[in-house]
Amino acid sequence: MTRRYVLLALLLIGGVLVTDTVWAESFPAIQELKTLCDKGDAEGCAILGWMYEEGRGVTQDFPKAVDFYREACDGGEAKGCLNLGLMYDIGQGVIQDFSQAADLFRKGCDGGETKGCVNLGRLYEEGRGVTQNFSQAVDLSHKACDGGEATGCFNFGMMYYKGQGVTQDFSQAADLFRKGCDGGETKGCVNLGRLYGTGQGVKQNFPKAVDFYRKACNGGDALGCLGLGVLYENGQGVKQSDSDALTYYGKACDLKLEDGCKYYAQFKQKRR
Repeated sequence: MTRRYVLLALLLIGGVLVTDTVWAESFPAIQELKTLCDKGDAEGCAILGWMYEEGRGVTQDFPKAVDFYREACDGGEAKGCLNLGLMYDIGQGVIQDFSQAADLFRKGCDGGETKGCVNLGRLYEEGRGVTQNFSQAVDLSHKACDGGEATGCFNFGMMYYKGQGVTQDFSQAADLFRKGCDGGETKGCVNLGRLYGTGQGVKQNFPKAVDFYRKACNGGDALGCLGLGVLYENGQGVKQSDSDALTYYGKACDLKLEDGCKYYAQFKQKRR
């Protein structure tokens, strides 16, 4: 059997847009929230913004969401600044403006909202809305990671993997990917699986690669499913199994990964 070798491209920091966590759905009635917001309750304004953004209990209305997030941010609510920044980042309810997004993410980050730090770091890494600055991206990802933000740990690990803003260090990258993975960031699991498969920064260990790819795949990450399929096809870290390889390629395809669909089609054709 010819082994298939796949270079699972490490997921770049620029692709990670971190959204806010939702509020509990035990929020007060809409009119009560509006009264609270009118009286200067910034958290009430932020919850209203989220309700209008998501269409929870009200008709979805992005411009209204923007208005309430702005009131919340002006009132000192860090989540309001973060969510308003996200609206500017993706151009939802406002004209897309990365500079405005960066300013708002900074306010959120300074106010203790670690997702603001993650997204501001992403903009510095990409040079969108701010002058590209890898050192700033590193500092912000580090701050987010220290604050318990799993995606911040993943992004911090990427900076070490690529040697951007820091000296390249695969061992540090592996440690940070592990923190991200343990915190629920499946991209950290994928990249740690890849490092165990290649022996970069860790001792090569295919069974561990299998474990991390499986964790990512079970978490809905298509690249985790693809990596697991490759290991089953090659019999690396697991008993070789064409049927399992096909299953995991199919899962990757179902999760909209183009390479997953390509591998599924090629492997199915080869088995005929």
